[in-house]
Amino acid sequence: ARINAKRGTERLSRIQQWISMLQSDPVGFVLYLFYLLVTVLLSLILHEVAHGYVAYRCGDATAKWMGRLSLDPRKHLDPIGTICMFLFGIGWAKPVPVNPRNFRNYRRDDFLVSIAGIVTNLSLFVLCTALAVGVNAVMFKPEFLQEFKSYFGTLEYVISPYYVYGNSIASGNVTEELLAAMAHPWLQYVQRFLLNMATINLSLAVFNFLPIPPLDGYHIFNDLLFRGRFQLSGQAFRVAQVVLLLLCFSGLLSELLYFMNTHVFSAVTHLFLMMTGGA
Repeated sequence: ARINAKRGTERLSRIQQWISMLQSDPVGFVLYLFYLLVTVLLSLILHEVAHGYVAYRCGDATAKWMGRLSLDPRKHLDPIGTICMFLFGIGWAKPVPVNPRNFRNYRRDDFLVSIAGIVTNLSLFVLCTALAVGVNAVMFKPEFLQEFKSYFGTLEYVISPYYVYGNSIASGNVTEELLAAMAHPWLQYVQRFLLNMATINLSLAVFNFLPIPPLDGYHIFNDLLFRGRFQLSGQAFRVAQVVLLLLCFSGLLSELLYFMNTHVFSAVTHLFLMMTGGA
Protein backbone atom coordinates (compact mmCIF):
# COMPACT_ATOMS: atom_id res chain seq x y z
CA ALA A 1 0.00 0.00 0.00
CA ARG A 2 1.15 3.51 -0.79
CA ILE A 3 2.01 5.81 2.12
CA ASN A 4 0.34 9.20 2.33
CA ALA A 5 2.54 12.28 2.38
CA LYS A 6 3.59 13.32 5.86
CA ARG A 7 3.13 17.05 6.10
CA GLY A 8 3.63 17.29 9.86
CA THR A 9 1.08 17.30 12.66
CA GLU A 10 -0.21 20.69 11.53
CA ARG A 11 -0.62 22.42 8.19
CA LEU A 12 1.63 25.42 8.66
CA SER A 13 1.92 28.39 6.36
CA ARG A 14 5.15 28.80 4.43
CA ILE A 15 6.34 31.63 6.71
CA GLN A 16 5.67 29.49 9.79
CA GLN A 17 7.55 26.63 8.20
CA TRP A 18 10.48 28.94 7.51
CA ILE A 19 10.53 30.15 11.12
CA SER A 20 10.50 26.54 12.31
CA MET A 21 13.34 25.61 9.93
CA LEU A 22 15.37 28.65 10.98
CA GLN A 23 15.05 27.72 14.65
CA SER A 24 15.83 24.02 14.19
CA ASP A 25 18.54 24.23 11.51
CA PRO A 26 19.84 27.74 10.66
CA VAL A 27 22.50 26.52 8.23
CA GLY A 28 20.07 24.25 6.44
CA PHE A 29 17.56 27.10 6.22
CA VAL A 30 20.13 29.41 4.57
CA LEU A 31 20.98 26.67 2.07
CA TYR A 32 17.30 26.11 1.40
CA LEU A 33 16.76 29.83 0.68
CA PHE A 34 19.77 29.79 -1.63
CA TYR A 35 18.39 26.86 -3.61
CA LEU A 36 14.95 28.47 -3.69
CA LEU A 37 16.33 31.80 -4.93
CA VAL A 38 18.37 30.20 -7.71
CA THR A 39 15.59 27.88 -8.88
CA VAL A 40 12.91 30.59 -8.82
CA LEU A 41 15.08 33.00 -10.82
CA LEU A 42 16.07 30.37 -13.38
CA SER A 43 12.56 28.98 -13.78
CA LEU A 44 10.82 32.35 -14.20
CA ILE A 45 13.49 33.71 -16.55
CA LEU A 46 13.60 30.62 -18.79
CA HIS A 47 9.78 30.63 -18.91
CA GLU A 48 9.72 34.19 -20.27
CA VAL A 49 12.70 33.74 -22.60
CA ALA A 50 10.88 30.76 -24.13
CA HIS A 51 7.88 32.99 -24.92
CA GLY A 52 10.09 35.62 -26.51
CA TYR A 53 12.18 33.16 -28.51
CA VAL A 54 9.16 31.33 -29.97
CA ALA A 55 7.57 34.69 -30.84
CA TYR A 56 10.79 35.65 -32.63
CA ARG A 57 10.76 32.38 -34.58
CA CYS A 58 7.12 33.04 -35.50
CA GLY A 59 8.00 36.41 -37.04
CA ASP A 60 7.61 38.83 -34.12
CA ALA A 61 10.91 40.36 -32.99
CA THR A 62 9.34 42.70 -30.39
CA ALA A 63 10.75 40.77 -27.42
CA LYS A 64 14.19 40.69 -28.99
CA TRP A 65 14.18 44.43 -29.72
CA MET A 66 13.18 45.13 -26.10
CA GLY A 67 15.95 42.95 -24.68
CA ARG A 68 13.64 40.21 -23.36
CA LEU A 69 15.68 37.35 -24.82
CA SER A 70 18.23 37.99 -22.08
CA LEU A 71 18.91 35.94 -18.93
CA ASP A 72 19.22 39.19 -16.93
CA PRO A 73 16.68 38.91 -14.05
CA ARG A 74 16.00 42.66 -14.18
CA LYS A 75 14.47 42.23 -17.62
CA HIS A 76 11.88 39.71 -16.49
CA LEU A 77 11.04 39.70 -12.79
CA ASP A 78 7.75 41.17 -11.58
CA PRO A 79 8.01 42.26 -7.89
CA ILE A 80 4.57 40.97 -6.83
CA GLY A 81 4.83 37.77 -8.86
CA THR A 82 8.29 37.01 -7.46
CA ILE A 83 7.17 37.62 -3.85
CA CYS A 84 4.17 35.33 -4.41
CA MET A 85 6.51 32.68 -5.77
CA PHE A 86 8.51 32.72 -2.54
CA LEU A 87 5.57 33.01 -0.13
CA PHE A 88 2.97 30.81 -1.83
CA GLY A 89 4.95 28.69 -4.28
CA ILE A 90 3.10 30.22 -7.25
CA GLY A 91 4.00 33.36 -9.15
CA TRP A 92 4.76 35.02 -12.46
CA ALA A 93 7.16 37.36 -14.25
CA LYS A 94 6.61 40.37 -16.48
CA PRO A 95 4.65 39.31 -19.59
CA VAL A 96 6.76 39.21 -22.73
CA PRO A 97 5.73 41.96 -25.19
CA VAL A 98 4.20 40.37 -28.28
CA ASN A 99 2.77 41.97 -31.42
CA PRO A 100 0.42 39.38 -33.00
CA ARG A 101 0.31 41.41 -36.24
CA ASN A 102 3.78 40.12 -36.99
CA PHE A 103 2.80 36.46 -36.71
CA ARG A 104 2.85 34.45 -39.92
CA ASN A 105 -0.23 32.49 -38.81
CA TYR A 106 -2.06 34.26 -35.98
CA ARG A 107 -3.96 31.39 -34.35
CA ARG A 108 -1.15 28.84 -34.66
CA ASP A 109 1.60 31.21 -33.59
CA ASP A 110 -0.37 32.68 -30.68
CA PHE A 111 -0.89 29.14 -29.39
CA LEU A 112 2.79 28.24 -29.81
CA VAL A 113 3.97 31.41 -28.03
CA SER A 114 1.47 30.90 -25.20
CA ILE A 115 2.39 27.28 -24.56
CA ALA A 116 6.17 27.76 -24.93
CA GLY A 117 6.71 28.75 -21.29
CA ILE A 118 4.65 25.84 -19.96
CA VAL A 119 6.48 23.35 -22.20
CA THR A 120 9.81 24.74 -21.01
CA ASN A 121 8.83 24.37 -17.34
CA LEU A 122 7.49 20.85 -17.87
CA SER A 123 10.67 19.86 -19.73
CA LEU A 124 12.81 21.15 -16.86
CA PHE A 125 10.59 19.32 -14.38
CA VAL A 126 10.94 15.99 -16.19
CA LEU A 127 14.70 16.44 -16.71
CA CYS A 128 15.39 17.40 -13.09
CA THR A 129 13.20 14.58 -11.75
CA ALA A 130 15.04 12.03 -13.90
CA LEU A 131 18.40 13.37 -12.73
CA ALA A 132 17.26 13.32 -9.08
CA VAL A 133 16.33 9.64 -9.45
CA GLY A 134 19.73 8.95 -11.01
CA VAL A 135 21.58 10.82 -8.25
CA ASN A 136 19.63 8.89 -5.63
CA ALA A 137 20.89 5.58 -7.00
CA VAL A 138 24.53 6.50 -6.33
CA MET A 139 24.14 8.82 -3.34
CA PHE A 140 22.92 6.13 -0.92
CA LYS A 141 24.60 2.87 0.01
CA PRO A 142 23.14 -0.11 -1.93
CA GLU A 143 22.21 -1.96 1.27
CA PHE A 144 20.19 1.04 2.50
CA LEU A 145 18.27 1.26 -0.78
CA GLN A 146 17.57 -2.48 -0.72
CA GLU A 147 16.33 -2.34 2.86
CA PHE A 148 14.26 0.77 2.16
CA LYS A 149 12.67 -0.76 -0.95
CA SER A 150 11.91 -4.06 0.81
CA TYR A 151 10.15 -2.16 3.62
CA PHE A 152 8.26 0.48 1.60
CA GLY A 153 8.02 -1.36 -1.73
CA THR A 154 9.45 1.59 -3.66
CA LEU A 155 12.23 4.18 -3.41
CA GLU A 156 9.81 6.99 -4.20
CA TYR A 157 9.60 8.17 -0.60
CA VAL A 158 13.33 8.70 -0.25
CA ILE A 159 13.36 10.97 -3.32
CA SER A 160 10.18 13.02 -3.32
CA PRO A 161 10.29 16.40 -1.53
CA TYR A 162 6.66 15.79 -0.53
CA TYR A 163 7.53 12.87 1.73
CA VAL A 164 9.38 12.65 5.01
CA TYR A 165 12.80 11.49 3.76
CA GLY A 166 12.84 13.55 0.59
CA ASN A 167 11.63 16.63 2.45
CA SER A 168 14.55 16.30 4.87
CA ILE A 169 16.98 16.27 1.96
CA ALA A 170 15.23 19.05 0.02
CA SER A 171 15.10 21.40 3.02
CA GLY A 172 18.64 20.68 4.20
CA ASN A 173 17.53 19.09 7.48
CA VAL A 174 19.44 15.80 6.98
CA THR A 175 19.29 13.46 9.97
CA GLU A 176 22.26 11.46 11.25
CA GLU A 177 20.44 8.30 10.14
CA LEU A 178 20.21 9.55 6.57
CA LEU A 179 23.79 10.82 6.56
CA ALA A 180 25.09 7.43 7.70
CA ALA A 181 23.16 5.77 4.85
CA MET A 182 24.88 7.90 2.20
CA ALA A 183 27.80 6.58 0.18
CA HIS A 184 28.51 10.03 -1.27
CA PRO A 185 27.07 12.71 1.08
CA TRP A 186 28.12 15.60 -1.18
CA LEU A 187 25.56 14.48 -3.75
CA GLN A 188 22.79 15.57 -1.40
CA TYR A 189 23.49 19.18 -2.42
CA VAL A 190 23.08 18.26 -6.08
CA GLN A 191 19.84 16.44 -5.35
CA ARG A 192 18.49 19.36 -3.29
CA PHE A 193 18.95 21.65 -6.26
CA LEU A 194 17.33 19.15 -8.63
CA LEU A 195 14.34 18.55 -6.33
CA ASN A 196 13.78 22.28 -5.84
CA MET A 197 14.15 22.91 -9.57
CA ALA A 198 11.70 20.10 -10.38
CA THR A 199 8.99 21.23 -7.94
CA ILE A 200 9.26 24.93 -8.84
CA ASN A 201 8.97 24.21 -12.56
CA LEU A 202 6.05 21.85 -12.06
CA SER A 203 4.26 24.50 -9.98
CA LEU A 204 4.87 27.14 -12.66
CA ALA A 205 3.63 24.87 -15.43
CA VAL A 206 0.42 23.91 -13.62
CA PHE A 207 -0.22 27.46 -12.40
CA ASN A 208 0.27 29.04 -15.83
CA PHE A 209 -2.05 26.48 -17.41
CA LEU A 210 -5.01 27.92 -15.48
CA PRO A 211 -7.37 29.71 -17.94
CA ILE A 212 -7.29 33.02 -16.04
CA PRO A 213 -5.88 36.25 -17.54
CA PRO A 214 -3.05 37.11 -17.79
CA LEU A 215 -1.82 33.51 -17.48
CA ASP A 216 -0.83 31.48 -20.52
CA GLY A 217 -3.77 29.14 -20.02
CA TYR A 218 -6.18 31.92 -20.96
CA HIS A 219 -4.57 32.29 -24.39
CA ILE A 220 -4.23 28.52 -24.86
CA PHE A 221 -7.90 27.80 -24.14
CA ASN A 222 -8.97 30.83 -26.18
CA ASP A 223 -7.04 29.53 -29.19
CA LEU A 224 -8.25 25.94 -28.78
CA LEU A 225 -11.89 26.50 -27.84
CA PHE A 226 -12.78 29.88 -29.34
CA ARG A 227 -10.25 30.06 -32.20
CA GLY A 228 -8.85 33.25 -30.70
CA ARG A 229 -12.14 35.15 -31.00
CA PHE A 230 -12.84 35.50 -27.26
CA GLN A 231 -11.56 38.91 -26.22
CA LEU A 232 -11.88 40.57 -22.81
CA SER A 233 -12.34 44.29 -22.36
CA GLY A 234 -9.67 46.23 -20.49
CA GLN A 235 -11.87 46.42 -17.40
CA ALA A 236 -12.70 42.68 -17.45
CA PHE A 237 -9.00 41.88 -17.84
CA ARG A 238 -8.13 43.97 -14.78
CA VAL A 239 -10.93 42.33 -12.76
CA ALA A 240 -9.57 38.90 -13.71
CA GLN A 241 -6.11 39.93 -12.51
CA VAL A 242 -7.53 41.05 -9.15
CA VAL A 243 -9.39 37.73 -8.83
CA LEU A 244 -6.14 35.89 -9.53
CA LEU A 245 -4.31 37.84 -6.81
CA LEU A 246 -7.12 37.15 -4.32
CA LEU A 247 -6.98 33.44 -5.11
CA CYS A 248 -3.21 33.48 -4.54
CA PHE A 249 -3.40 35.29 -1.20
CA SER A 250 -6.40 33.27 0.01
CA GLY A 251 -4.47 30.02 -0.21
CA LEU A 252 -7.11 28.30 -2.36
CA LEU A 253 -4.77 28.07 -5.32
CA SER A 254 -1.99 26.75 -3.13
CA GLU A 255 -4.22 23.89 -1.95
CA LEU A 256 -5.26 23.03 -5.51
CA LEU A 257 -1.73 23.19 -6.88
CA TYR A 258 -0.33 21.18 -3.96
CA PHE A 259 -2.82 18.40 -4.68
CA MET A 260 -2.03 18.38 -8.40
CA ASN A 261 1.74 18.73 -7.97
CA THR A 262 2.08 15.88 -5.47
CA HIS A 263 0.21 13.48 -7.74
CA VAL A 264 2.03 14.51 -10.92
CA PHE A 265 5.42 14.40 -9.18
CA SER A 266 4.61 11.00 -7.70
CA ALA A 267 3.52 9.57 -11.06
CA VAL A 268 6.60 10.84 -12.93
CA THR A 269 8.99 9.73 -10.18
CA HIS A 270 7.36 6.30 -10.09
CA LEU A 271 7.73 6.03 -13.89
CA PHE A 272 11.47 6.73 -13.74
CA LEU A 273 11.88 4.32 -10.82
CA MET A 274 10.11 1.59 -12.83
CA MET A 275 12.56 2.23 -15.67
CA THR A 276 15.52 1.87 -13.31
CA GLY A 277 14.24 -0.99 -11.12
CA GLY A 278 13.50 1.20 -8.10
CA ALA A 279 9.76 0.59 -8.05
